[in-house]
Amino acid sequence: MSLTATIPQGRDRKEAEIYAQLDLGRIPRHVALIMDGNGRWAKKRHLPRVAGHRAGVAAVRSTVETAARIGVPALTLYAFSAENWKRRPRTETGFLMELLRRYLKQELPRLKENNIRLEYIGRKQELPQEVQERMGWARDATAENTGMVLTLALNYGARTELVDAFNDIVRAAAGNGGIAHLKIDEELVGRHLYTRNLPDPDLVIRTSGEMRLSNFLLWQLAYAEIYVTETLWPDFRGRHLLEAISEYQKRERRYGGLLEPEANNN
Repeated sequence: MSLTATIPQGRDRKEAEIYAQLDLGRIPRHVALIMDGNGRWAKKRHLPRVAGHRAGVAAVRSTVETAARIGVPALTLYAFSAENWKRRPRTETGFLMELLRRYLKQELPRLKENNIRLEYIGRKQELPQEVQERMGWARDATAENTGMVLTLALNYGARTELVDAFNDIVRAAAGNGGIAHLKIDEELVGRHLYTRNLPDPDLVIRTSGEMRLSNFLLWQLAYAEIYVTETLWPDFRGRHLLEAISEYQKRERRYGGLLEPEANNN
């Protein structure tokens, strides 16, 4: 695959330079991304917070397209947490919902062009009806795409996901002979998570320099590599994603075990 085919004309050439150094055989199967720093980006520029959210759309577009081009099978973006829904002013949450509706309409042609399939996780049923309808429309329009799966985490919280999973397990058992012989193990829990059709993330990226997971995919990120950048989300671009993947490829993943000793060691 040539760089000219992979990096469109006019894109930052730094992206091409980093791409050239990647091992395409070790691209993460699933990248999770905590998009943070919109408010600080706006504050630094003496702008209202919503200006940061609006500017973040360009970061989403660049990141999604770059991930699809280099062959990342799955990308999950933490777009809107359950805590955001409860604790942010209504004016801000209302703006975010309208921004989401516009994003889905405007970006659909790009998603199709890049063969991206759109999915969602979170308590979608608690979002405004018109937002749910736009979400369903966009998902259905990309359902036949066979490339990267882009998952938007909306009204999402890892603890509420686990609560929902355990409730699903109990309901299923109650409808299938009762819970007396129910055996809960990791495989069973995994089958009831929102992400049951996705591999666990290999890499989680957080922008804005914060060192926390913020209730994001707590079960699934048990063995993910963590990469934190000081870059605020509205300034994040495809090359920053490639930098994170480059760093990921330098690490040795042990999953709680030890590295195999070299053959010549006694």
